[in-house]
Amino acid sequence: MSSRSLPYSTQDLHYDNAKFRHRSPLKVITQSLVTSRIRYSCGSCSTGKFLMLFMLVGLTYLIAIKSSNGSTISILSNGSVVEKQQYVKEGVGRLRKIWRKPPRLPPQLPPDEAKNISSSLEKQKMFWISRQEKVKDAFIHAWSGYRKYAMGYDELMPLSRRGIDGLGGLGATVIDSLDTAIIMGADDIISEAVTWIDKQLRERIEKKGQVNLFETTIRVLGGLLSAYHLSGDTGTTSDNGRSELFLEIAKNLADRLLSAFTSSPTEIPFSDVILHDYSAHAAPDGLSSTSEASTLQLEFNYLSKISGDAKYGSTAMKVLEHFRTLPKVEGLVPIYINPHSGQFHGDNIRLGSRGDSYYEYLIKVWIQGRNIDNQLNYLREMYEQAMKGLRNLLVRKSIPKGLVFVGELPYGSKGHFSPKMDHLVCFLPGTLALGATKGITKKKAMAQNLLTPDDLENLKLAEDLAKTCFEMYAVTSTGLAPEIAYFHIEGDFEEGLDGGNKSSDYINDIIIRHNDRHNLLRPETVESLFVLHRITGDPKYREWGWQIFEAFEKYTKVDSGGYTSLDDVTRIPPSKRDKMETFFLGETLKYLYLLFGEDDVLPLDKYVFNTEAHPLPIFESKDAA
Repeated sequence: MSSRSLPYSTQDLHYDNAKFRHRSPLKVITQSLVTSRIRYSCGSCSTGKFLMLFMLVGLTYLIAIKSSNGSTISILSNGSVVEKQQYVKEGVGRLRKIWRKPPRLPPQLPPDEAKNISSSLEKQKMFWISRQEKVKDAFIHAWSGYRKYAMGYDELMPLSRRGIDGLGGLGATVIDSLDTAIIMGADDIISEAVTWIDKQLRERIEKKGQVNLFETTIRVLGGLLSAYHLSGDTGTTSDNGRSELFLEIAKNLADRLLSAFTSSPTEIPFSDVILHDYSAHAAPDGLSSTSEASTLQLEFNYLSKISGDAKYGSTAMKVLEHFRTLPKVEGLVPIYINPHSGQFHGDNIRLGSRGDSYYEYLIKVWIQGRNIDNQLNYLREMYEQAMKGLRNLLVRKSIPKGLVFVGELPYGSKGHFSPKMDHLVCFLPGTLALGATKGITKKKAMAQNLLTPDDLENLKLAEDLAKTCFEMYAVTSTGLAPEIAYFHIEGDFEEGLDGGNKSSDYINDIIIRHNDRHNLLRPETVESLFVLHRITGDPKYREWGWQIFEAFEKYTKVDSGGYTSLDDVTRIPPSKRDKMETFFLGETLKYLYLLFGEDDVLPLDKYVFNTEAHPLPIFESKDAA
């Protein structure tokens, strides 16, 4: 808790140092001479200054020659060099004792006040724990709907009360939710999920057809690996048995996913994998998303570490090594790449869909492995260059109120600027903050002089963008953000497309087109609030997160179980979309829970979260062995 949120703190206490020390009569006389009215009345004339100086010199002389053992007389009659030096040393020493600044004693709070502060901190801790419990209740409610109506399907349709497979049919919600349940200590849900994985997932992997490489890696493989780590850390026999189950299935799945890499003629993997026959092919248009090809490495690297098989990590890292060689626009890259040629396709540059997690994984993969492999420094350099390009080419301010936002270059750096910002871009404040401090607090990084000018600039941008992301929620009638927002800039404004909350200060800055007004229960904003709260300690990020959670509770909760996406966040009551995305349990509620909790749970200098919020441990130097 920062000192400004306390009613008072030790740094605000003032005290007279003199009350803590003994003063000799001689020092009293000296201080009186220096501070008396005589000083001020005489000091205005040259005679007064002379008298003042004369008295001080005389006083010094008397002190210097005073001696209880008669040594002063012998010194004066002897005149030896040594004794003169001793005379000078003793005189100067006594003079220093007179003028020496006394040590400051630490301020002491009265016992009652210290007790009050301790009590206040404890109350605040309990206050946020109670809010954490509300988030856990929401998670249990979301799972209850899924368990009753869609167990084993990828996703729940909470209004229709049925399941749907849109992610390959691997029970994505089960695996995406598991580590959230472990973090929250939801034992019943853990048991239900593990039982399903043990009895169903192996067979599904062996028999299912086409899955998307990216979605399956971040949700299913990432979920299994995180559950492996979190289960293994508990040290119980049953949990260790579970962790071995998760590792066995993760290797089985990854072996099949590797076909996306080995089937491609270049280092860029194909986007689609046929699980049952270990084959892969390109998407119908022949292209891969830049973000999808470059957002696999955290998971495959960690699998290599725990399995002892280097093939997973080495194969995935070749993708980033290939990206290193490609031409860029001030570090920024187009959102499509051709796996047949290995070259970028088109000029569209954005940090929203199909571009976002490319930048996220540049810095996160470096953070994950930097302690054991200094050859990964090129990733940090690529990230830093990209963030400079971002600040130069994509960051603008809205009018009239000056919200900082990240726009797009649909036709490259030589084309027009679009003031469009996906909600997906709201991952960026957290990534910027993480990249600046590498997971430690801003206070600690500043104290150790670890922040470069670019780091400080990125931290400032992170906080500005986080405010913009929150205002995308606050500007709407429901308090929930649209999928996409446009920002009012000079020469580009659309009337009648505001968010509906007329009391918002930014009602004229944010434009929400009719086709963009849906909300999919996305996590990116609360993800950034979590990271920024951990790094800055600013309590406003918790308050913003709570407002967002309350809006989810009010407008998306379904009484029979689960939560639903919305069609239009600008109207009350909002129309509903009948789908609960897996990331609502795997990311949104997890980040809210961690936001309201203690900082020593999954600390950011020890863990890195994959793009689906599955925490994986940062490699320590001993892991190199």
